[in-house]
Amino acid sequence: MTTGADRPEPAADRTPRTERGRKTLRKLLDAAAVEFGEKGFHEASITGITRRAGTALGSFYTYFESKEEIYQALVRDLSGRVRDAARQAAVGEGDAFARERAALLGFLRFVREHKEIYRIIDEAEFVDPASFRIHYESTARRMHERLRAGVERGDFRADLSEAHVWAIMGMNVFLGLRYVVWGDDLPADDLAALANDFLRRGIAADS
Repeated sequence: MTTGADRPEPAADRTPRTERGRKTLRKLLDAAAVEFGEKGFHEASITGITRRAGTALGSFYTYFESKEEIYQALVRDLSGRVRDAARQAAVGEGDAFARERAALLGFLRFVREHKEIYRIIDEAEFVDPASFRIHYESTARRMHERLRAGVERGDFRADLSEAHVWAIMGMNVFLGLRYVVWGDDLPADDLAALANDFLRRGIAADS
């Protein structure tokens, strides 16, 4: 299995061209999330994925050549869906702190509906290290862009660095793990408010 950062994307001629094809691909990816989430990469199987998806085995090979390939596609898919959930939640919010709170809330709500994302992303560190690294580096880049915009608005302190980004991202990831995946004893709104208060006391422009 190729794991380098320059790994090629799946062949373009396997991209669905019809609505039916897109729905089949979505079913396969959703089924793969459940299969990998429940069993882990090594115990999961292609037949398990197609059975959960309610599709023929041949349909799988229309889009993917192997279990490794659908796993790579699934990590990209989940990463993109997390990105969209955070981005959409932050649209129309006020200052930079409000946008960070909304983005975290969007992430936590997504995790609540898709708790398997933690097992899948964590396992990618060993199954497909390139996908694992791309997921976190792309997330950090998006967060860094938001923080820079907050600096320019005068909401955040001027000396924010990439290390601050990774520290904040780590906080968000572990809040999701402890209070969404492992337990449900704090509402997502309370978690987002707690994290936002932490930011306000730590990276506000006048701190």
